[in-house]
Amino acid sequence: MPEISFAVGIVVERRVIDHPWQDHAWAAVAVLPDAPAMAAWTQIYADDRVRRFYAGPAAVVLATTETANYRDNLVNPPPRLWVVLSATEAGEMPIALGAVTADPAEGEAHTESGANLVFALPMPADVAAEVARFVDAHHVERPFFKRKRKRHDESRGEA
Repeated sequence: MPEISFAVGIVVERRVIDHPWQDHAWAAVAVLPDAPAMAAWTQIYADDRVRRFYAGPAAVVLATTETANYRDNLVNPPPRLWVVLSATEAGEMPIALGAVTADPAEGEAHTESGANLVFALPMPADVAAEVARFVDAHHVERPFFKRKRKRHDESRGEA
């Protein structure tokens, strides 16, 4: 299964919120088409309510088996990348950068555990062009086959 991967940069923010059980919330806010030459978790903006960080580079992996999902993502404007953040006890930041994907189904799958924060962010034009080239080169239309159900044979007690 041929795959390609390329790096993008992720910007996250810590925003002060008015909530009885927590004083702040984390969110992924931007995808950079190239990962800048900057240390991960470098603060790039701050005011009294918001602090933004370059969270670091993340690999977007494109697999030939998922080209239909990428194609569907590209035709629904705007195309998106799903960015996964998760809580961590290690390191100086309480949040870790997880996966970044162009596959909507994979993005949704990361929400199932309930432990991740998943954000669908607009895909930069350069990244969308790369995904489109990959889909054009590798997509094979696969027909949908509906399975036929077997009739129940009551005399044998089986389907």
